[in-house]
Amino acid sequence: MASSKDYLSFVLEQLSALKDISYRAMMGEYILYFRGKIVGGIYDNRLLVKPVPSAISLMPTATYELPYEGAKEMLLVDDIDNKAFLCRLFLTMYDELPAPQKKNSPK
Repeated sequence: MASSKDYLSFVLEQLSALKDISYRAMMGEYILYFRGKIVGGIYDNRLLVKPVPSAISLMPTATYELPYEGAKEMLLVDDIDNKAFLCRLFLTMYDELPAPQKKNSPK
């Protein structure tokens, strides 16, 4: 099942206090970026984030779920109604997220 634009809009509104939040549509789902780094995504109308230590620390009881078949497990964020928590989650995760990969330019 693809994620809805309404759910994406709701999550983006919850994160509106942060600068540099962006997304990219990918096969009916959405990858979320914060300051150019992939934080997680919206899959089947669920907000999933990378399981970095700070996210695990902020959500010690979060469940691990697969965004899609064959992918690595991610943490389910179930407190999406709490704007302050979501912003704090993204801010604390940022330093632990891998830097964006450089794209190879054609020779």
